[in-house]
Amino acid sequence: MPIQAHPEDGLVMLRGSLYTLRRRCGKPNCRCASGDVHESPALAYPRAGRTGTLSLTGARIEEVRAALARYDLARRELDALADAGIAALTARLAARRQRRVS
Repeated sequence: MPIQAHPEDGLVMLRGSLYTLRRRCGKPNCRCASGDVHESPALAYPRAGRTGTLSLTGARIEEVRAALARYDLARRELDALADAGIAALTARLAARRQRRVS
């Protein structure tokens, strides 16, 4: 069953991890110069063998979190199907070996 994106529904699925990006801006008189760093939510995701990062606004966090959860659920379902396929193949091969021995 193909997955179709519907723009009105928002993000369908995302692969990656949410984390808090912490950094200093470099301005000498900023609060971050004394250790209180700037924080913003971000998404780390795989991109062509490297890790990409997207800074997010607070309004996007729940939408991204839900899309990450949908991806995780789909991955678990796909893994379960693949495990069932391996089990079925293993059973067929064992039955075939039994027929040869008998």
